[in-house]
Amino acid sequence: MTQRGSRSSWFALSAVVVGIVALLVGCAKVGPVTQVTVPDVKSVTGTWKGVVYRTGFEPDNVTLTIQDDGSFDIVAAQRGASSRGQGKVVIRDGRLLFEGAAGGHGVGTLLRNPAGDLVMNLDGTLSDNSTLTAKLFPVR
Repeated sequence: MTQRGSRSSWFALSAVVVGIVALLVGCAKVGPVTQVTVPDVKSVTGTWKGVVYRTGFEPDNVTLTIQDDGSFDIVAAQRGASSRGQGKVVIRDGRLLFEGAAGGHGVGTLLRNPAGDLVMNLDGTLSDNSTLTAKLFPVR
């Protein structure tokens, strides 16, 4: 092997090693998430944005706004079209129970990663019995 060939091989190997180390360091920062017990509705009031996934449909961007009294408005948007819903959320056993005005319902759990970031995971059933999942983050 020429000196130039061994030098480019060394650079390629170095790049791979640096990439693996960066990946491991990145994973260490993510770490495990822990479930957060939700004490009351006021602790989750505000706007949450994320993505909702429904079987047979493309993912939708979603905005959920929860008021102090537990009422909520939700707007899902995909490729220029949008749908809206509203309902009530209550806290039971540290989890969020959603009841939609049109008959849908869901259960939300609040999680926190080691960096302190919150995420709300939502599993729901719509009035037509189709299911959905959503991952939402608070808007600051």
